Amino acid sequence: MHANRPTAMLLPAPSFAKPDIVRRFLAFAQCAGPEKRANAASALARAYLHSDLAQAMRTEAELAMTALLDDPSPLVRRAIAEALGSAGDAPRPLILALASDQSEVAAAVLSRSPALTDADLVDCVAIGDVVAQTAIARRADLLPGAIAALAEIGQREAILALIGNREVALVAAALARIFARFGADAEVREALLERPSLGASLRAQIVVATANELSVAASQWLASERAERIAREARDQAICSIASACPDGERAELVRSLRASGALTPALLLRSLLGGERDLFAGAVAELSGAPLRRVAAFIRDPRGEGFAALAHKAGLKSGVLPAFRAALAAMKVHVAEVGDGLRLPLVQAVIDECERRDDPALAKVLALLWRFAAEAVRAEARDAIASAPLGRLPRNLDFSPANDDASAKPTPSPDFDTLRLGPAQLELSAVVAEPIDDRAPRIELPLALIAALDHAA
Repeated sequence: MHANRPTAMLLPAPSFAKPDIVRRFLAFAQCAGPEKRANAASALARAYLHSDLAQAMRTEAELAMTALLDDPSPLVRRAIAEALGSAGDAPRPLILALASDQSEVAAAVLSRSPALTDADLVDCVAIGDVVAQTAIARRADLLPGAIAALAEIGQREAILALIGNREVALVAAALARIFARFGADAEVREALLERPSLGASLRAQIVVATANELSVAASQWLASERAERIAREARDQAICSIASACPDGERAELVRSLRASGALTPALLLRSLLGGERDLFAGAVAELSGAPLRRVAAFIRDPRGEGFAALAHKAGLKSGVLPAFRAALAAMKVHVAEVGDGLRLPLVQAVIDECERRDDPALAKVLALLWRFAAEAVRAEARDAIASAPLGRLPRNLDFSPANDDASAKPTPSPDFDTLRLGPAQLELSAVVAEPIDDRAPRIELPLALIAALDHAA
């Protein structure tokens, strides 16, 4: 035995009783450099998978690749991993050993090997670093065990890879656990919002967390009260949008989540009603009062009745805001609006009119909120009108020709100018242009005193 021969390359003598390809390969591997050994290992693995080898030769090739797992160079082990990574008939012990190797080797099999079971991947998540976890997170065939393990202990980069993997279905529990761990990370929140299967409750929690962060950031250059209002109104707008698209089966959970986060406010509920959405209000009253949803829906149909007043009082709605809610529910019967389009100006105006008719000082704060809603609705309607209007020229009285703004154009009297007939107050100047156009510059009428001063200066 040579003293300098790596013991890792030696196999039991009975396995190589006759000179053959595998034995010659091992002899070559003991004296070749890392890159040559890696190329040879890759060739051996591909021959094992794709060549019509006799069973005895396949067995010896498998033993040879197993022996190469102890090669000191990761290039050799990585070459085997890349060659066997996608093979369903790769030797399972060999794949398990490669999956436990250092990350640059293990990633090739962790990302795609069908030989690894869900339990294998859970174990690899537990012992692997961020590279190994990320490789697992990108698999297209992840099962619930590995997903739960990543959600529980996966590092940030692995979590982002898991969220971005559209090939796997992430259950609500896993998504909730990810948010609980990384809810303060804006990039993770944004990635979660891009998941098409994200539930309404978790979407609302993300909106609340984002609004809180916005409030803190805006308070650095705005007054704290103003920053808080901006963030709160942006939060309520987003939550109303979420609620309008929320499936019936998720609405109760959404309401509970909003209540737990402190976002289930009268302002949010009033905004929802003024956008044409009853269901969030009904679910909130049911949650806050403890009454069955069906009973709540019956009382809402008669908002002027005493039963609705008693239910609202039980839900915690103060008497100072009750007229606004009654007016909103009554107006919704008259002004039918599509849900999910934001605040509807006719609904807002109807509630403002009723609250102002009452002339009740207790409604001052509610009226201030309603007027902000009205301003928001007017701006939204203006944006929609401009977006849908065809592009065209301005009216003649607003369409200013560049003649009066062109400093290089020499003003000259128009052809109709007659100093003998026209007074100086009717002086009209026009610029000389190469091609006459239909629109002319507005008439410039100079005061008599100014004309006299100009004449005197001349």
